[in-house]
Amino acid sequence: MTRAAVGGAACAAVLALASCSSGSGDVAAGASGNMVLATTTSTQDSGVLDELIPTFEKSSDCVVKTVAVGSGQALTMGQRGDADVLLVHSPDAETKYMADGYGSSRKAVMHNDFILVGPPGDPAGVADASEAADAMSRIAKAKALFASRGDDSGTNAKELSLWEDAGVDPGGSWYIETGQGMGATLTIADQKRAYTLSDRGTFLATKGLESKVEFEGSDDLRNNYHVIVVDHEGTNKACAKEFSGWIREKPVQTKIAKFGVAKYGQQLFVPDALN
Repeated sequence: MTRAAVGGAACAAVLALASCSSGSGDVAAGASGNMVLATTTSTQDSGVLDELIPTFEKSSDCVVKTVAVGSGQALTMGQRGDADVLLVHSPDAETKYMADGYGSSRKAVMHNDFILVGPPGDPAGVADASEAADAMSRIAKAKALFASRGDDSGTNAKELSLWEDAGVDPGGSWYIETGQGMGATLTIADQKRAYTLSDRGTFLATKGLESKVEFEGSDDLRNNYHVIVVDHEGTNKACAKEFSGWIREKPVQTKIAKFGVAKYGQQLFVPDALN
């Protein structure tokens, strides 16, 4: 019997279709069937989903279909009921999503950080910036090429907030909107010798780049990921709840912490549910 079935039987003995606790998360009774996970391109491009999803499916009676889009699109999918669970990194949009009643739970999973990537030689001098907003201001003043995802993703939202902090309204021939995911945008930026904002994991996982990390480490570049169970009629709430609990359990959080160390020589994500 699978872990999901054991958990379901224990809960059913108390109350049919009720929830019970396992590890650091909740496991839903009778969780089975197909489940749509709407998540960000960064979780796909970094490779962390390739580590996590097969492990979840081996321990569950739920089958995951992953749709990797920008966080804004993932939240819209949840709002329409086209996804059962979300793994996203756009905190302001997530807070509004929950306040509007589209999610039944939102819990911290992990974080990494954003970095400013640019061409060798750093023509805008962003490495000398005091903070991320200062780095963005230097790019605008130099009219150095900047590749924006322009796709309503969490990364795009962070980029726009940094421009706002810098007092810059980006536009003109130096500002390129790709409308693509993170991996593709990194490739375009590299080809055009442009700057871009990326999560660290996708940058490390994208092969063949000449672009360098030009600015990093400021407090405003933290990149938080949350798991949200969609509250919509007809969605697979049992599997969504099981996944939400599972990804926050200690063995999975430990797996997240170790991801990337062997391949890239550094930790790509910091687990946030071990406390």
